[in-house]
Amino acid sequence: MNKKGLAALAAATALSLLGVAAAQAGGFSRGTADTDILFEQGNFNVRTSITVVSPERKIVSGPSNVDHDYADTYVMPSLAAKFRISDNLSCAGTIANAFGAASSYDTPRSPAPGVPFGKLEESFTVMEYAATCAVGFDLNRGRLSLLGGAFVEDFDYDLSVRHPAYGGNTGSVDLSGTAWGWRAGLAYEIPDIALRGQLLYRSGTKIEASGSTLGGLAGPGSAEGEGKLPQSVEAKFQTGIAPGWLAYGSVKWTDWSVNKTLTLNTNIGFNSLNQYYWRDGWTVVAGIGHSFTDNISGTAFVMWDRGVSTGWDLYGDVVTVGTGLIMKDKFGGELRLGGGISHVSSVKESQYGDGSSNFNYEVGNGWSFSGLAGYSMKW
Repeated sequence: MNKKGLAALAAATALSLLGVAAAQAGGFSRGTADTDILFEQGNFNVRTSITVVSPERKIVSGPSNVDHDYADTYVMPSLAAKFRISDNLSCAGTIANAFGAASSYDTPRSPAPGVPFGKLEESFTVMEYAATCAVGFDLNRGRLSLLGGAFVEDFDYDLSVRHPAYGGNTGSVDLSGTAWGWRAGLAYEIPDIALRGQLLYRSGTKIEASGSTLGGLAGPGSAEGEGKLPQSVEAKFQTGIAPGWLAYGSVKWTDWSVNKTLTLNTNIGFNSLNQYYWRDGWTVVAGIGHSFTDNISGTAFVMWDRGVSTGWDLYGDVVTVGTGLIMKDKFGGELRLGGGISHVSSVKESQYGDGSSNFNYEVGNGWSFSGLAGYSMKW
């Protein structure tokens, strides 16, 4: 297997993992920081992409919105730039849409018994801005690298509701906040056979957001929100298996059980308590890459993600299959294209009811489609 083919296949692996992340696996998970760029050849590397995800989640039973698909399409940017400082030290800056969710309803959806208002639209986005460095040590066979860095999360939340006190008008909430975290790990490589094993930890964070609210006849006011986002540990492995062929896989544990509630308090008459009480998430990926020529490489992968719901909400198992293609151009860059289709299992709530009424919702089996386009350069 020639080194050009190996480099192309390594890039294909990175493409596939970004595509998997776009399939909305594991609760609120979206994208991940492209720290794999630290292992790319070159003194200065830039890699960017845009992913569009269109999920389908149709309500099949519940007190309202039956037959309505409440999951909104979203767009995820990703950017990574690596600087080779010395033979043994490289650092990268990354931008990723780490977490998020977006939903909308035809008629106001009451979140729980006894809550007078109904949700019309609800969304939040967490953008991660990070710096990560790798320190390498040459061994008798292969190379060991220690990874470490920090990130800041930029949190934005929007809610639109209808409340009887507002005379049929809508109320809105707009919150923002930031949180800091860190990541650390290690990797072992044998570049000649495209072998790399990597273990990477990402810390959890606590979001404390504040902002404004507008409540129809109630006028403007202030609002505060609070919640937790999980820590995670991911193990990744890849190796050349034949001339022009590479196999790869990963296992990721995400501490979603830390996400019990997201609370919202306002001073104009409505509060909200989103209840989750999730179990931990597990995500398993397996794939294969092939270098068709020195300029064209491709990959195909399959992913399974265990649903995190425990009866409080609607996040079921996800199975994803996808493919990616990398084409080198005459300018030394690489065009990356990818797509995936995910099957999301049906799931139903069981924790909402006051004895006289049932507020439990159920969604049927659904599909999620994702497409990725990106470009990378190195000098």
